[in-house]
Amino acid sequence: MAQPTQLDPFSEVRRDSDAGAAFVLESKGEWWHAGFHLTTAIVGPTILTLPYVFRGLGWGLGFTCLTVMGFVTFYSYYLMSKVLDHCEKAGRRHIRFRELAADVLGSGWMFYFVIFIQTAINTGVGIGAILLAGECLQLDTFMDCTNPCSHPKLALDCLLSFFLLEQKLSLKKFTSHAGFSKNAPPKDYSLESSKSARIFSGFTSISIIAAIFGNGILPEIQATLAPPATGKMVKGLLMCYSVIFVTFYSAAVSGYWAFGNESNSNILKSLMPDNGPSLAPTSVIGLAVVFVLLQLFAIGLVYSQVAFEIMEKKSADVKQGLFSKRNLIPRLILRTLYMMFCGFMAAMLPFFGDINGVVGAIGFIPLDFILPMLLYNMTHKPPKTSIIYWTNISIMAVFTGAGFMGAFSSTRKLILDANKFKLFSSDVVD
Repeated sequence: MAQPTQLDPFSEVRRDSDAGAAFVLESKGEWWHAGFHLTTAIVGPTILTLPYVFRGLGWGLGFTCLTVMGFVTFYSYYLMSKVLDHCEKAGRRHIRFRELAADVLGSGWMFYFVIFIQTAINTGVGIGAILLAGECLQLDTFMDCTNPCSHPKLALDCLLSFFLLEQKLSLKKFTSHAGFSKNAPPKDYSLESSKSARIFSGFTSISIIAAIFGNGILPEIQATLAPPATGKMVKGLLMCYSVIFVTFYSAAVSGYWAFGNESNSNILKSLMPDNGPSLAPTSVIGLAVVFVLLQLFAIGLVYSQVAFEIMEKKSADVKQGLFSKRNLIPRLILRTLYMMFCGFMAAMLPFFGDINGVVGAIGFIPLDFILPMLLYNMTHKPPKTSIIYWTNISIMAVFTGAGFMGAFSSTRKLILDANKFKLFSSDVVD
C-alpha cells in the first residue's frame, strides 16, 4: 500500500510565505560574504578577554585549550557545513539551525531547545556588546584625547575586517609597550592557591574560550549564500581562521605577559589603571575604542538577526513590501523593545567576564561543540568502527562534561561577584 505523501515543513513553497526568510535571511552572497560574516561574528572585541582567560589557566593550559578549541570549532563548523550540504542535495535546504536540528534528529522538542539556546546566545551577546561598549565609552571619557579621529564611509564588512585586524595588532603593540613601562604592575603568573578555586577558574576560562570561538548562527550565515552553497562555507571558514590565527595568539600572549594575574576581563582597562598613569598613549587607546565600538555595532547586528527573524516571521506579512507601513511599524517597535531590554540588562548587571562564561557554557558549547558532531553522525552515518565516528563521540563526551562544569563554575562566579556590585553601577565587575 502506497504511503501518503507527507508535507515537508521546510519546503520552498512554505518559505515563499515566510517573512523571516524573505526579509532577514536573503540568499544572495558569495563565499567571501560568508568569510566576512564569520570573521565579524567570531573575531570580535570578546578577544579582549583572552589575557583574563590565561589568568585562570596559566601559560601551558592556556595555550593548549586555545589551540584545541580552535581546531575543534573549525572541525565542527566544517561538519555543520557538510550536514547543510547533505540536506540541500536531498532537496531540503535549511536556513535555520532549529529547523536543521529538528529535521535531522526527528524530534519536535529539539526545535524548541535550539530556539532557547540561540535566544540565550543572542541575548547574551547583545547584553555583552552593550556592556562592553558602555565600558569603552567610560574609558574614553577619562582620557585627555585632543585629536579625535574621523572614520571614512566604506563598505561595512570590509571596513570592519580592516578595523579588527588593526585593533588586534595595535593591542599587541599596546600591551608590549605596557609590559616594558616602569609603571607596569609586577609580573606574577601564579594561579589561585586553592585547588578547588583553580578548578573552578579553569572551567570558567574554558567557557569563555567557547564564547570567544563560538558562532551559534552558522546555518543562518550559510543561508545568506546564493545556492548552491557547497564549498563556499569552507572557503569562508579558511578566510576567518586565517584572521583568528593572526589575532588570537598575539592578543592572549601579549596581554597576559604584560599583566599576568592582574589581567582584566577587558584588557583595555588594564592599560588605564585606576591608580597611576596610562600605560599606553591615550590618543591611541581612544582610536582602539572607536574600532571596538564599530565592531560591536556589527556584532550586535549579526547576532540580533536570529531574534529579528523569529519576531518578523510572526509579525510581518510577506505579501506586503519590506518597507510597507504594515511591516515597518511592527519591525521598528519590536526591534527597539528588544534592544531596550538588552540595554537595560547590561546597565543593571555589570558582569562582562561572567556573562561571557555563562553564555559560553550554556549556549555555545551545546550548539558548536556537541550538536554538529551529532548531526553529522546522524546524516552521514559513518561506520561505528571508523575514526571519524569515535572522534565525534569523544568530542561530544568531553564537551558535555566541560559544559556542565563550566555552567556551574561560571554561575558560581556570577553569584560570588554579586556581592561586589550595586544595581546600575557604572563599575563593571571583573
